[in-house]
Amino acid sequence: MSGIYIHIPFCKQACHYCDFHFSTQLGKKEVMVKAIAKELVLRKSEIDEVVETIYFGGGTPSVLSNDEIEYLIQAVYDNYKVIHDPEITLEANPDDLSNNRIIQLSKSPINRLSIGIQSFFEEDLCLMNRAHNAQEAENCIREARTHFDNISIDLIYGIPGMDNERWKANIQKALDFDLPHISSYALTVEPRTALKKFIEKGMVPDVDDEQAQEQFHILVDALEANGFVNYEISNFGKPDYFSKNNTAYWLGKTYLGVGPSAHSFDGTHRSWNIRNNPTYIKKIEENVLPIEIETLSTTDRYNEFVMTGLRTIWGVDLARIESEFGENYLRYINQQSSKFLERDLLAVRGGKLLTTKKGKFLADGIASDLFMINLK
Repeated sequence: MSGIYIHIPFCKQACHYCDFHFSTQLGKKEVMVKAIAKELVLRKSEIDEVVETIYFGGGTPSVLSNDEIEYLIQAVYDNYKVIHDPEITLEANPDDLSNNRIIQLSKSPINRLSIGIQSFFEEDLCLMNRAHNAQEAENCIREARTHFDNISIDLIYGIPGMDNERWKANIQKALDFDLPHISSYALTVEPRTALKKFIEKGMVPDVDDEQAQEQFHILVDALEANGFVNYEISNFGKPDYFSKNNTAYWLGKTYLGVGPSAHSFDGTHRSWNIRNNPTYIKKIEENVLPIEIETLSTTDRYNEFVMTGLRTIWGVDLARIESEFGENYLRYINQQSSKFLERDLLAVRGGKLLTTKKGKFLADGIASDLFMINLK
């Protein structure tokens, strides 16, 4: 099974913290949609497996009309083998989800909504320069729940000025809607973003890493107490509601990414499209794929296997380390992980190396200590 990711590189306005590839110039939206559909045709030979998931990410895919969304879904069906009833996710912002739009989407092939709430509080939304307000956040979830069963929302913690009490209130508001899935991320200060400049100028306080870690543990405790499984560091799902699309990434399945800046993976190669809308469109019109390809070495694949495994409940399968990468890699990970086992940041259960509750927030840093460098 494989998945298709469709990157829609448009947003109504730029959030202060975002470094994803997007443009606020929507005039080329129609031309871009046709180019993405053509890329799907040009790359149809890359996937032999059946497509299990279709994911519209961005950017803000909900700026597309329903006709444009269905046009791209049809392009997938016309060129790939698709399972019956695939998971088809649309990332959407609350300001695009009027009651009428939600009803329209419910009649389309979209069967999962991922809504970028980020916070239910006006002061947080203003600081992040989100296009929606707090009332729109609540209204769109309430309406979406009447038309969609499979809904996820995004929440951000570690926001400057958001104390633990407001974070707990954010979580409680999410719980009150009885949602089946919540994704939650620590606010990170990326280079070349407005937030980075505001912090450097002293206009906004810097992110407090200790408070972010504290808010992460508050989140885990609250959601697990309400029946959610923290199946990946940033993702919490009720049973049967894990994101099939994202789970495929973490389990190392193949996926095809189309649209500007989209990444693809086939098990041994990683590729990515150019991050430039006009160049992307021009190349596709010329039947040229605007793509760079990297062949992953054994070390690259090992490092990725470790990083993704430690972020999930499935952990790092030590037997697979030996069978797929060799005895040297198994010996190395056992050696490097010993100090984290002693500090109760990692544990071994059923032959799997896993982060403990104490170590979960630190998983990426721990993984980097387990990475192999220059081993042939």
